[in-house]
Amino acid sequence: MPHPQDSQNRINDFVVKLANVNGTGSASANTLVMKSIFRMGIPVIGKNYFPSNIQGLPTWYEIRVTREGHAARSSRVDLMVAMNAETYAKDVKDVSAGGYLIFDSTWPRPMLLKRDDITILGAPLARMCNETFQGVRSRILLKNIMYAGLLGALLDIDLQIMRTLLGESYANKKALLDSNIQALEIGYNYAKEHFTCPLPLRLEPMDKTSNHILIDGNTAAGLGCLYAGATVGAWYPITPSTSIMDTFKSFCQKWRVDAQTGENDFVIVQCEDELAAIGAVIGASWNGARAFTPTSGPGISLMNEFIGLAYYAEIPAVIMDVQRVGPSTGMPTRTQQCDLMLAAYASHGDTRHVLLFPSNPEECFYLSVQAFDLAERLQTPVFLMSDLDIGMNDWMCTNLAWDDEYQPDRGKVLSKEQIEKLDKFYRFFDHDGDAIPYRTLPGVHPKGAYFTRGSGHNQYGGYTEDATEYQIVVDRLKRKFDTAKTLVPEAVLTGDGTHATGIISLGSCDGAIQEALTLLERQGIQLDYLRVRAFPFGEDVEAFLAAHSLVFVVEQNRDAQFKSLLTLETRVEKEKLSSILYYSGLPMASDVVVDGILAELGRRQHPSVGGKRPSPVIKLQPSFT
Repeated sequence: MPHPQDSQNRINDFVVKLANVNGTGSASANTLVMKSIFRMGIPVIGKNYFPSNIQGLPTWYEIRVTREGHAARSSRVDLMVAMNAETYAKDVKDVSAGGYLIFDSTWPRPMLLKRDDITILGAPLARMCNETFQGVRSRILLKNIMYAGLLGALLDIDLQIMRTLLGESYANKKALLDSNIQALEIGYNYAKEHFTCPLPLRLEPMDKTSNHILIDGNTAAGLGCLYAGATVGAWYPITPSTSIMDTFKSFCQKWRVDAQTGENDFVIVQCEDELAAIGAVIGASWNGARAFTPTSGPGISLMNEFIGLAYYAEIPAVIMDVQRVGPSTGMPTRTQQCDLMLAAYASHGDTRHVLLFPSNPEECFYLSVQAFDLAERLQTPVFLMSDLDIGMNDWMCTNLAWDDEYQPDRGKVLSKEQIEKLDKFYRFFDHDGDAIPYRTLPGVHPKGAYFTRGSGHNQYGGYTEDATEYQIVVDRLKRKFDTAKTLVPEAVLTGDGTHATGIISLGSCDGAIQEALTLLERQGIQLDYLRVRAFPFGEDVEAFLAAHSLVFVVEQNRDAQFKSLLTLETRVEKEKLSSILYYSGLPMASDVVVDGILAELGRRQHPSVGGKRPSPVIKLQPSFT
């Protein structure tokens, strides 16, 4: 079948989507393709859309090849590998005009031929597997490697790189290596013999990945916990946060085992539920360990009572919330930013908590370390607010660096010598005016002992039901939240800050927004963009909101939770905030941002778009393609 007339040579700039069945081992083949492209020096990202059951339901994997290094998913599909008969209708529909669809032609699929604006390529993958390999399971797995070889020829992937990657995966399993390489080459050679290779969608080697790695956010966060000095992890398994503890455990088994005795210098406890997990973290932190728990929204709900205890008793704790679709069990394998309000004010009564917002796995690593430092400096729970897109998908990130001179910030912890000099120790007294009291660790010195109270206590640590004494403590906790504003990571500004219109956002929206800014600038529309990295909001956030007459608030939830936090916790006029909301469960693409901005600016005919304040009215295009 000839290439469509509207197909153009698109070098290092296209999207491949692979449709399969969960539990068939397709992930290995998909990551083989992605990693091969990465090793050719070409920027690439991978997005996995999988069901919450173990096997049998549809799963998709998107590989975006992006020579510009964009970090967001694309809303188009240029090449579809349709390996699941149950989703053929959807998969054919998803291919963009001028694109390509590959399917297993072992069985006739006439419904695939209903579109004349795409190219259909059939390869008898199952038949070739059955003729070459033995065993049902082996044939299923090797068929995936076969379509990876097919893509290798069609996209002009370096075949030797693919062989090398298979060699790394099966270094000590020669039989598996030989069969995988055989399957790879069968698919590659079939494409070379039967199709025009390469396609107009093709690859050319670049040199844009040499200082980068492919990593997911949960792995990066687990590594950050190790470097931060965490020795205690308590958890209850929950998607999508489970792999944080898996990776932390693997790192500890390599780096936290005494070389002489063989004893572990770490403790990992799988608890009966999330409430028990946060309880274990609080107990370990109270004893002086750096402790954390990974969870998601339903886990935060269960932890609320103990989170309040840690807040009021002023015990450090790190909680890693990998957000997913809610409420309740929701769609546990889809992404959202829907725990913002839940985490910011978790527990009963008057509580406010420190939240950190990484935008990618690289920041998961660095902000994990800051989470522990802030938790001990402020003596309070700190939340790392990741999400499924960051946590479980493959991102291209700059090589992670570490400062060997780093020393954990343990905050105001009194040593034995310091305690001995005291006339009397008062656990909750504000000596320095920053609202942060001094604390002691159990067993250091008898004079430093105190009764840890989650019930009503006064500033000296004694029990009280006196209104004035109680208010002195909770008012100080409010002032400590103000101190936190000076300690949390600053927001990141893109632009010179002089435009009348701005965008404010957080977390994994960043990639879509950065790409949208480029697309909007091509239409003569310039905006400033502030990426918030922490709650409480500092003066940099206040200044940005005050400096712009219109601010788009971009977030991934239905109820504008980030916008609500801004209106509650800053002096911003609510009328100048305009929400762009996305909550399908898929990662955000740039056209969501572009379309939302163009629609609102067109409605308002906002006078400040396209230049410095003030500027003439710009005639806006009605839509974006």
